[in-house]
Amino acid sequence: MGIFIFRTNIVHIFIVLSLLSSDTDFTRGGSATLGINYGQIGDNLPEPSQVLGLLSSLKISKVRIYDTNPQILTAFANTGIDLIVTIENEILHVLVDPQQALQWVATHIKPYFPATRISGIAVGNEIFSMDDKTLIANVVPAMVSIHQALVQLGLDTYMHVSTANSAAVLSNSYPPSAGSFEDELSGVMRQLLQFLYTTRAPFWINAYPYFAYKDAPTKIPLDYVLFNPNAGMVDPYTKLHYDNMLYAQVDAVIFAIARMGFGGLEVKVSETGWPSKGDQDEVGATTENAQIYNRNLLRRQLANEGTPLRPSQKLDVYLFALFNEDMKPGPTSERNYGLYEPDGTMTYNVGITTLASTMTPTSTSTTPAAAASTSTPTATTSSTTISPATTSASISLTSSATHQASRKGYQSTGSWIFLLLIFQVLHRRLV
Repeated sequence: MGIFIFRTNIVHIFIVLSLLSSDTDFTRGGSATLGINYGQIGDNLPEPSQVLGLLSSLKISKVRIYDTNPQILTAFANTGIDLIVTIENEILHVLVDPQQALQWVATHIKPYFPATRISGIAVGNEIFSMDDKTLIANVVPAMVSIHQALVQLGLDTYMHVSTANSAAVLSNSYPPSAGSFEDELSGVMRQLLQFLYTTRAPFWINAYPYFAYKDAPTKIPLDYVLFNPNAGMVDPYTKLHYDNMLYAQVDAVIFAIARMGFGGLEVKVSETGWPSKGDQDEVGATTENAQIYNRNLLRRQLANEGTPLRPSQKLDVYLFALFNEDMKPGPTSERNYGLYEPDGTMTYNVGITTLASTMTPTSTSTTPAAAASTSTPTATTSSTTISPATTSASISLTSSATHQASRKGYQSTGSWIFLLLIFQVLHRRLV
């Protein structure tokens, strides 16, 4: 047992040193702006044109939807709103076929772009945490086919292809430096990361501190999950200080990706939020907590913060959700994540209009040509062959006054090789 623990710690320390010693950064970075998820599982929701007016008044310029609703794609034309669309889980098996994928892109994307500023396509939602192995196996092949279709139609430089992942894909997330993926997902996760690395697309994670608190309210401080002032925690390996769980969850994902050899990938939060109402066993699902969580999160977004591991890279976050959706199945909380009721009244006063007044929205476009000229290319590689990575991307950790991590002088190539040799020798002796 002692040898096993020592061996595990050596591997752990080696990964941490690799993160701290690399100067290479393959991420694109950029300015973070508040995004929001616009769900439509309700029978009383306003028309897309009315939703557009609400988004405009809030100065929200990034939106994620869960389909390719033509009414929304049409309504959002020439608005400058950055839109991520989603391919429903149920049709992924069809889109594995390149011809079907080409037809799908030609029908659901091409007619609306560039007037509608589509910047990303999510291929399914939280599939890797499901039990359907066939569906899981279809995700990456469908992503490859969709990307190849974008290449054929000349759209690949304007929009990325990715998929939103549940935090359940992690087998370990505490401390953040111990972040790792579930063993049974290692094969498909390596394929996914290779695709994202090849096409320079981000890794999307749905991160909900609420769920962690609900499951262990006596062990997790409420202030820690709500972004309130608190003592926080220090990662024993990186010595980085975390004052909130969301950033810790994101950094755990970054470490998990690094363990697979793709540490340079950008990680974005595709969903996070807090329910304002729940069932009796849904501890913490209150209007007060939802208001505090979302208000504090908005303040962090306005400050353009990064996580302790990547303090200089602003974290993109999409809040869940714009509306309460009365037709969603599941516990009461599922229908009560919205900032707004369907009639446009606030579920609670999160101060978003006041906070949003200081935000700078992305440039709006008034013509299709203008939309094309302002779109930011996000994927320039036309080849999407899934093969073992020949070059591992590395995380660039930038120290700051509040997030100190010593690099111990391991900056040169010679020091890196020396570390690698030490690891190999120790590994062989302990096997």
